[in-house]
Amino acid sequence: MELVNRMMGAFDELKDSLPKPVLAGFRRMGQDEKMERLQRVPLLEECTNRQLREIARIAEVQELAAGSVLTRVGEPGEDFFLIVDGAARVEVPGGKTGRLAPGEFFGEMSLLDGGPRSAAVTAETPIRVLVIKRRHFATLLREAPALTLKICATLARRVRDLEKRGSADYLD
Repeated sequence: MELVNRMMGAFDELKDSLPKPVLAGFRRMGQDEKMERLQRVPLLEECTNRQLREIARIAEVQELAAGSVLTRVGEPGEDFFLIVDGAARVEVPGGKTGRLAPGEFFGEMSLLDGGPRSAAVTAETPIRVLVIKRRHFATLLREAPALTLKICATLARRVRDLEKRGSADYLD
């Protein structure tokens, strides 16, 4: 019996260290609203309604308390986040910080390469996010090659835009 009590105590400690869900304050989010929110993400802006429906199907709604850590610098990136409600603080090594509001997103490169996180993101307020796991997204891309092409084209356009802005900044 003592062993069981110790195991339960260890479980309680682990449970206490996990992000706390926020159970009140947010209304339920349906598939149509997920699609509407996802359509605003530049990476997905070229998707058809059918493709957005499939992405919405794999997107999970998570509600977390203020102070919850969403990403840590250097950890593998396995999730994409779209902020639905609330705000998050971004901290990049070197002291730069920023704030993310509803409609903003992060982790899009993780969907493709799973590389290490370049920033820490923490919920400033209670927050609701749509989360897409890399493993689900990879399966979706294998099943929908047209979606893969659209996302690659969108990424290429974004890289070109960043290069233009970087060149212009350099010349100023």
